[in-house]
Order: sequence, then C-alpha cells, then structure tokens
Amino acid sequence: MIKRERSVAVARKAERGVQQMGQTLLLAAMLLMALAAVAAAGELKQRFSASDPSSTIAVDHSAWSELLKAYVVPGEDGLNRVDYGRFKKEGAAKLALYLNDLQKVDVSKLNKAEQFAYWANLYNAKTIDIVLQHYPVESIRDIDISPSLFSNGPWGKKVVRVNGVDLSLDDIEHEIMRTVWRDPRVHYAVNCASVGCPNLMTKAFTGASLEAMLEEGARDYVNSPRGLRVEDGDVTVSKIYRWFKEDFGGSEKGVLAHLRQYTGSELAGRIEGATDIDDYEYDWSLNDTR
Repeated sequence: MIKRERSVAVARKAERGVQQMGQTLLLAAMLLMALAAVAAAGELKQRFSASDPSSTIAVDHSAWSELLKAYVVPGEDGLNRVDYGRFKKEGAAKLALYLNDLQKVDVSKLNKAEQFAYWANLYNAKTIDIVLQHYPVESIRDIDISPSLFSNGPWGKKVVRVNGVDLSLDDIEHEIMRTVWRDPRVHYAVNCASVGCPNLMTKAFTGASLEAMLEEGARDYVNSPRGLRVEDGDVTVSKIYRWFKEDFGGSEKGVLAHLRQYTGSELAGRIEGATDIDDYEYDWSLNDTR
C-alpha cells in the first residue's frame, strides 16, 4: 500500500514537472514570437517610411469609389452598412481587379498624403474582399484564417503584396500606418467590417481629399453612439479608445481631450466636466444590410 502511494506521488510529481515544462516552453515560444514581431515591425516601418514630397502622382481609386457608392448604404442611424450579398454577386470581380492594380503601385514614389490614402483604401478593399470570399458570416472574427494559435479573424494572414513584401491587414494598420504617421485618425480611416467600427465611407480616400475626409470620419464617429455616449452623466466610449489608448494621449484624460475636439454642440456640454470614462463597448457584428 505504501509503495503504491509512493508510486502515485512520484507519477503525479512527474506529471506536474511535464506540465511546468510545457508551460515554460509555451512562454518561451510566445516570447520568441513577440520578439520576431517587434523586429519585423521595425523593418516594415523602415521599408515603407520613404516617400517623395515632390511627387504629383495620384493613384487612381475611381474603381473603388464606384464600388463603395454602389454597395455601401448609409443608414438613418448614422451607420454605413454594406450590401455584401449583392456585392458578392455583382462587384467581386471588379474589386479583385482594383486590388490587383493597387499591388502594382510603387508606394515609395508617392507623397505622404497619397500614401496614406493608398494604405487606407488597400486595407478597406482587402477587408471587404476577405468578407466576400467567406460570406455569409455573422462577424469578421468568424473568418479564422490567421496563422497564429493565439489569434482569430483574418488580420494576421499575409493577404497582399506591396513593393515585393507580403503584408497582412495587421501589418498595414499597426506596423505601417500607425507607426509611420502617428495620427490617431488612422482609426477613423480603416474599417474592420463591424458595426462598432467607424464608418466605411461611400467614396475612396485620395491625397487631395485626405484631410477633409479624416476630419469628417472623426466627427461622424465621435458624435455617434458607437463612438461616444453619455447617459445620466456616465461616459461610455468605443473600445477602440481603450485598445489604442496610446494613440489618443495614453490616458483616459487624453482620450476625453481627443473626443472634445470633435464633439458637436449636443455632446460638448455633456462631457465638458468629465474626468474619466465609465465604460467601453464594441459591437463585432458584421456591418451587413441583412
């Protein structure tokens, strides 16, 4: 009996040792992945920081504008929804041609405004393309094609090739747009095909219209219940402002200061004395017209 108890104890100890070793190896693998991601991010920033300030090249985004006008439906609630069913039947081929043309552009020969417009349009067009490939879905997070064990959705998969570099949607947003421009309005430009996201606009970004469109996108989102809501003195904002707090001043005070830049007269007075944020919300439902 004593021998058996000792044997069980030894077996359990060995099992715990194996589990601890497995956890250590997992943590080591995660650390290596994180270090590799940081190194890759630095390379992407360096690779795509170059621009030509004197360039007058204007990328043709007219095909994307036509598609947006045809299949993005502004709602009375302020949310732009996409008619994915009709888009898939009628516009998918044209979208594929547009994306193919975009990937032939040498972005280093563009000025900064044209580059921003290029990346925003590429991100949004490819996001729609991915949704169409898997439609119907309830949420973009159901499109689980990212290679990492610890991620879901499509954002980690290499889906486009620009200047000879394979890129994911995460690469475009986080390692190029956010790091090169350091502009919080990036978050109003890129659309993740979700109800909680800032609107997908009904026309493409261009270098010439960029500033006006970024300001329009910021105002629309901040003044919508998806961006900011005040009820009985409680301030509720989008989780975007928590996920990317560093882009909005690094604190709730910074987020509120950013929001005050864009609030209309109705909201301005309601958050004037606010010093903190009470809650964060986000709706991952597909921004579908269904």
